[in-house]
Amino acid sequence: MVKINGELLDKDGKTVTEMLADMDISGQRVAVELNEEIVPKAKYGETVLKDGDKVEVVRFVGGG
Repeated sequence: MVKINGELLDKDGKTVTEMLADMDISGQRVAVELNEEIVPKAKYGETVLKDGDKVEVVRFVGGG
C-alpha cells in the first residue's frame, strides 16, 4: 500500500504517471513529492511506487 495525500491506496508497482492517470489528474499542473523529495516531471514515467511509500500530490490552481 502507498499513502497518497494521507490515504492508503493499492498503487505499489505503478509509476507516478500511472498513479496520476488513475487519479484523473494526469496532464494537469501538479507537483509530486515521494518520501519528502520532489519527483522531477521528466522522471514520472520511470519512478515506480513501492509498498510503504508516502506520496503528496499538489495541484496548481490559477486565480487571483
